[in-house]
Amino acid sequence: MPELRRRVPKRTSAEAELIVVAGHEIAVSNPTKVLFPKPKYTKLDLVRYYLAVAEGALRGAGGRPNVLVRYPNGITGEFFYQKRAPESRPPWIEVVTLRFPSGRTAEEVVPRDAAALVWLANLACLELHPHPVRTDDLDHPDELRVDLDPVPGVKWPQVLAVAEVVRTTLHEFGLTGWPKTSGSRGMHVLVRIERRWTFDEVRRAALALARDVERRAPTLATSKWWKEERHGVFVDYNQNAKDRTVASAYSVRPTPEARVSAPLSWDEVASAEPADFTLATMPTRFAKLGDRHEGIDEAPGSLESLLELSVRHERDGLGDAPWPPHFKKQRGEPPRVQPSRARAAKYPLIEIARAKRKQDALAGLKRWKARHPRAAKFLEPADVLVDSMRGRSSTWTRIRINLQHVPPKLRPRQERRDPDEKTLASW
Repeated sequence: MPELRRRVPKRTSAEAELIVVAGHEIAVSNPTKVLFPKPKYTKLDLVRYYLAVAEGALRGAGGRPNVLVRYPNGITGEFFYQKRAPESRPPWIEVVTLRFPSGRTAEEVVPRDAAALVWLANLACLELHPHPVRTDDLDHPDELRVDLDPVPGVKWPQVLAVAEVVRTTLHEFGLTGWPKTSGSRGMHVLVRIERRWTFDEVRRAALALARDVERRAPTLATSKWWKEERHGVFVDYNQNAKDRTVASAYSVRPTPEARVSAPLSWDEVASAEPADFTLATMPTRFAKLGDRHEGIDEAPGSLESLLELSVRHERDGLGDAPWPPHFKKQRGEPPRVQPSRARAAKYPLIEIARAKRKQDALAGLKRWKARHPRAAKFLEPADVLVDSMRGRSSTWTRIRINLQHVPPKLRPRQERRDPDEKTLASW
């Protein structure tokens, strides 16, 4: 456990609280500021949480460059992604310079100890998003990430079923997966690998894995990139492209009850419930059971077998798959055109809403359904496409509807988006 000493003078709620940990003093500003309104968890509660799970949180995010996701006004206020380390920082906060596919560079924070976690919590940084590399080798990932992302309407048991397929598939390719809840609706399976392959090669191995999982469970899982083509649980291979990150183990997520991304053992997966793991419950679990990912670094695996599978896929006509939109066109990549926007559109899509806040976009969807009840009753869960669109430092939400299951005579035409926040183009 980290050394912790608190001095609590008589003060107003706006005064800082001094925390001494790992030989460093951190002044926690406005410690009683509420970050989670429903349970009334404060910034000081966030600090105490990261101190309680520091060993596990550092195993997931320590020694790596991290993107910070900050909520200075709590989860109901605006948030932003911060790649560049704050210029005003203690001299003991480590940074490393990353170069992105765009050609830009940034100094990102590298947490090394519990003091760094406290400093980040004081910035109202709920989530840590580490890159899958260590600071001593920024070009060769040591982790392949399997991100299981359910489409709308897919229930948690189906995510667990796909996770078990992933476990079996990894084992057959000589790899060990370490599962954790995402803290939201999905699950992550982390795979430590030898540092021998580039980002592009790791992504290619992840694509081969996703396609093989889809082959084994075609009704449960998909590797299709375009949302209108997905069903079940999407195995997001592109999370392994350079500059893509996911919330690390023990990250606190911006849900009303303050869920956290919880490392699991495989024998816990079948009975795991994401709502059981929160800022309030995880410290007790950690004190009792320790870090379920404690052995993750002991036996890094080889990607050779998955890359051989990728070669076989290519030989059989399955070449590369679409990359994230901010990447330049890659050699061998298929046309980067949504099926709904192709010359002969495969799916009849209309766009309902664009909003800075997801809840505002969803409110627009509710109004659209009220205006078009006859069409709405034909929609299946996967027909509602809720896209989180990321700008340089923040996200916005776009909602589209796939009318494929609505009889042609009942399909509404494209209307003016409601809401339609046009300022988003400048983000």
